[in-house]
Amino acid sequence: MRIARFSIDGNVAFGAVEDGPDGPVLDIIKGIPYADFELSGTKVPLKSVRLLPPVLPNKVVAIGRNYAEHAAELGNEVPEVPVAFFKPTTSVIGHGDPIEYPSFSQELHHEAELAVVIGRMCREVPRERVKDVVFGYTCANDVTARDVQRREAQWARAKGFDSSCPLGPWVVTDLDPSDLGVQCTVNGEQRQLGRTGDMVRSIEDLIVHITEAMTLLPGDVVLTGTPAGVGPLNVGDEVAVTIEGIGTLTNKVIKRG
Repeated sequence: MRIARFSIDGNVAFGAVEDGPDGPVLDIIKGIPYADFELSGTKVPLKSVRLLPPVLPNKVVAIGRNYAEHAAELGNEVPEVPVAFFKPTTSVIGHGDPIEYPSFSQELHHEAELAVVIGRMCREVPRERVKDVVFGYTCANDVTARDVQRREAQWARAKGFDSSCPLGPWVVTDLDPSDLGVQCTVNGEQRQLGRTGDMVRSIEDLIVHITEAMTLLPGDVVLTGTPAGVGPLNVGDEVAVTIEGIGTLTNKVIKRG
């Protein structure tokens, strides 16, 4: 099931994305999708709504250097343990929202990633129970101020600035994430092309590692790393992240005003 979060006529709701005779429609959900819910039967055309970030996470936990070729292209070794960092909720934007080029950087990069959306409160999750705490998957772009990342030991500013975490266009449930194609294009030109099967550490490994330290809440997001091919973004560029079985997340880069 594809579950989107959207606004229409000033109201915010969740809906299941369905194919209709005149294009995709949203069947509005009664309640919230993390608990038991029903479809209302009230349907609105997808083209008539504004898609919002599919979730509003309490926290985004991101993993760095989880693809060997990406680590190598930046001159890094694959770490012995996963490198985790946070992106704040204020960094999250949705499909179609602008990425604001930060004034303190001269080198903005795209990073296409598979995002895991958590469906229930969990801590110290055993490997065999990871699937039970996952709600679904969506596309993400871990937009990075690369020059700032090189200068500063902590990545908070380089990866946590406003609009640095596009998510969307929706969450897909019941998806096998083990070997999905991950692609990034800029202005239609392919920049990144990889597969989740190339991750150094699996989603199970990452959830176990993260929840040893902290509680994850419904709607929290885990970013699983990016394949090789990261590169520059400039004002005016349109960047698109496409993940097999999910869809395409598209955002345009604008000057921060």
